Amino acid sequence: MSRFSTSRFPTMETRMQKIHGSTSPRATLRIGFGLCIGLAVLTGCGKDPSAQAKPPTPPASDSVTINDQQARHVTVEPVQLRNFDQHRDAVGFIDFNQDRLAQVFPAYQGRVRQVLAKLGDDVTKGQVLFTIDSPDLAQAESNLIATAGVRELTTRTLGRARQMLDVQASAQKDVEQATSDQQAAEGNYRSARNVLRLQGMTDGDIDRIVASHKVDGELRVLSPMAGRVTARTVAPGDFVQPGGATAPFTVANLDSLWMVANVAEDDAMALRAGQTVTVAVNALPGRTLQGTIEVVGSSVDPATHRVQVRSTIHDTRRELRPQMLATFVIRTGEPLRSAAVPANAVVREGDGTMTVYTTQDGHRFTRRPVKLGLQQDGFNQIVEGLSGSERVAGDGALFISNALALQSQ
Repeated sequence: MSRFSTSRFPTMETRMQKIHGSTSPRATLRIGFGLCIGLAVLTGCGKDPSAQAKPPTPPASDSVTINDQQARHVTVEPVQLRNFDQHRDAVGFIDFNQDRLAQVFPAYQGRVRQVLAKLGDDVTKGQVLFTIDSPDLAQAESNLIATAGVRELTTRTLGRARQMLDVQASAQKDVEQATSDQQAAEGNYRSARNVLRLQGMTDGDIDRIVASHKVDGELRVLSPMAGRVTARTVAPGDFVQPGGATAPFTVANLDSLWMVANVAEDDAMALRAGQTVTVAVNALPGRTLQGTIEVVGSSVDPATHRVQVRSTIHDTRRELRPQMLATFVIRTGEPLRSAAVPANAVVREGDGTMTVYTTQDGHRFTRRPVKLGLQQDGFNQIVEGLSGSERVAGDGALFISNALALQSQ
């Protein structure tokens, strides 16, 4: 007899018979197959296969590490504390200072006899620009000669009347009448002199006319101010008259000019008369000029929503020209001291976020979102996100950003 008797260890069939009695072998197989199917269901055969194939994705990291060779192409810059000026920028143009510009017209109409100044000449106050033959001036000179004669006559008459009164050869009323006539003649004479004086004649010129009794009729048109001839529209033989469409001469003082700019209405609220302006023009690279705001417009252009701001600039070298394009910077407050990084250290991410990459060892860099303020002299003001004791990637910051993006994929 075998050591392991079947009576001691019953077979599967025997066990099934004990459980189900006299069940047939085919029924027994069906029961076993059903148990296998149930076991498969209980062990998870109904789960989604894809859920088992893909493990959960870990969150993307904000740090990336580069090797020594890559680090040689990335500069590390310390965060600095810098002063940032509070200012507003604007674009405009240079113009004549209209308060120091004169359009020169003759006082009388006439035909131009001589032109004594050219375009671009520097002239002094009282210098003759051109002369004209003026019938009106000839009439004024004739009136001067006539009043001078009447004045002389009434003066002599008054003298004789007083002498005759002293010897009682005339009455008091004759002296009073002679005195009245002399005073009227004196007034007419002074008025005639003033008319010629207003035309630019000197007292010496007037005295020569009175002494010579000669009428010339040549009107000399003088420059009313010292400056430069910026426009000339007449030539000998042209007919000119007061208040014409175009002035025969224009004289401007170029030591003082205007800078006219159109400033956004939001920036205009920070501007006021008396503020200092730094002006730069493309024609003078590397040079700046100082000026002062004179007028801030009282209305906003409804089409552009800008306010006109006018500044006065002193240009003693006379290098500026009207209509030159210019930019100006207006200081609106005291400098702000805050953290700053070079402009190339700031990276704009795909979602518009501004970031820098901080590091301690020059190999591991961590992305840090920041809030920017002013940008001056190649540096960005950091309003939020950095302190003055950290270091960031400078040149190569964009490479770090790309490396982090590849790592996160």
